[in-house]
Amino acid sequence: MPQQPSGEPPSTFATVTGDTLVVADLSPRRRRPAGPPREDGPGRGTSRGPGRGPSVRAPYRRLFDVPGARAFTLGNLLARLPMGMFSVSAVIMIAGSRGSYALAGAVTATGLAATAVVAPWTARLVDRHGQARVAVPATVTAALGSLALLLCVHYDAPAWTLFAAYAATATTPNTGGLSRARWAHLLAGDAEALHTANSFEQAVDELCFMLGPVLAAFLCGALFPEAGTLTGAVLLVTGVLLFAAQRATEPPVRRGRGPAGGSPLRAPGMAPLLLAFLAVGAVFGAMEIVTIAFADARGHRPAAGAILALQAAGSCAAGLLYGALRPGGPAARRFPWCVAAMTALMTLPLLAASLTGSLAVLAGALLVAGMATAPTMITGMTVVQERTPEGRLNEGMTLAVTGLLGGIACGSAAGGWVVERASAAAGFAVPVAAGALALAVSATGAVRARRGRGK
Repeated sequence: MPQQPSGEPPSTFATVTGDTLVVADLSPRRRRPAGPPREDGPGRGTSRGPGRGPSVRAPYRRLFDVPGARAFTLGNLLARLPMGMFSVSAVIMIAGSRGSYALAGAVTATGLAATAVVAPWTARLVDRHGQARVAVPATVTAALGSLALLLCVHYDAPAWTLFAAYAATATTPNTGGLSRARWAHLLAGDAEALHTANSFEQAVDELCFMLGPVLAAFLCGALFPEAGTLTGAVLLVTGVLLFAAQRATEPPVRRGRGPAGGSPLRAPGMAPLLLAFLAVGAVFGAMEIVTIAFADARGHRPAAGAILALQAAGSCAAGLLYGALRPGGPAARRFPWCVAAMTALMTLPLLAASLTGSLAVLAGALLVAGMATAPTMITGMTVVQERTPEGRLNEGMTLAVTGLLGGIACGSAAGGWVVERASAAAGFAVPVAAGALALAVSATGAVRARRGRGK
């Protein structure tokens, strides 16, 4: 049947039938070069092209005019929110029942390590067999692992069962990667629209990791200790089922034959890019643990969550604004500049903590520092998509996320080590050092790529 959003003139979508031209409304210049321009109203055309007005909301409005986009986005939002809930819920649940934060931290660290190993294999299966066929059983397995953890804690099972149960949650699919893969399929050939989609997805990541811990802490405190884990499991399964049900927008399975048999790890330029993601993850992990320690040292540990939420809020806002802009030049060339900006802004929390010792000043510094995070991640993910061989997109993006998770673990350990041996204020030097490492790796990779093209 013809796909026609409400409020649009019928002639706009006269040639859009089925799912073959689902992005015609987003990029009429490319899909229908011989047809009439889209009627966006007087005064809306600018130098950017027909129908591209100055409004920040316009690119996102056109993005969700794509048939089926709103439906799979809603399901993905429900599925992604628990990503920020599970670890916090597990810590509160285990520490409250067993009286040991060390045990709670060890269990969640084990789950993180298991995810780093299992997630790329899950993504590879998605690329080979399709999103719905793999994501649904993988999600059910992960939800059963969460419920098993809940029961083991509730019934005071041996400690080793907690590790085994939480490790089973490693099969949770990379829902953000699944959504980005759908956008890449739907918006193929339209780099500007794909940039907007990647920006939206990064903003969603920031929003979920900002709201998830808050929701988990509220549920566990207001209801019962297991409420966060139980709610997260229900949201995850419900969201993935809704997402997988949107078969019209699901990318087709492609048997791509990229470099070195199609392995994303061996694709040109991918290894240094993943190392850069590892270092960027260390920035995030160190900043979180050091901020909590800084607030705790001043007797305001509960305020740490709100302060970190400000950093995520700054990143979310910057991501949405970045998606409405049209940055020039290749993403691979822009990535080192984004990392450089992030590294420079990470010095603000260090200065605020060292010179003032004020939580209020630190909160403002983190708000500003967070504004470079989303543009860096958006650009980096775009480069990952460009360098990943055809048919392996989910695997490539999951490898990037795995690098981030590994970096977060390393950054948390390094930040905690500096806090214990020096001070919480000195710990803010760790994110700066990690950012500098990411800058060195990304800049070196960019130089080598340019030299390789020049040969």
